[in-house]
Amino acid sequence: MLDKADPFGWHKCDSHETYLEILTKKGQFEGMTWSEHGKNGSHSVAVENLCNEAKDRLQALNLDDFEQLFSFRLTGTQRIWCVRHGGESVMRVLWWDPE
Repeated sequence: MLDKADPFGWHKCDSHETYLEILTKKGQFEGMTWSEHGKNGSHSVAVENLCNEAKDRLQALNLDDFEQLFSFRLTGTQRIWCVRHGGESVMRVLWWDPE
């Protein structure tokens, strides 16, 4: 589900080092509980609270039937955005937000 187009696409991940940092952090998330995620700044975000660009992009990707996305905090500003798929425990990575 990695979105590769503007305005939120992975094409903005412009270095191999950054990509490896993201993968490393994502791997650390896989062993965490939901309450642990909340302690590090990760959280659900209702789609209705997203900016209009994000809502429009979800619609263009035919993903506008989701009620919320999940924002995983990588660093102070960096996030990866995911959709829950197949129940509560499976996340599909959608966007990388460096800011």
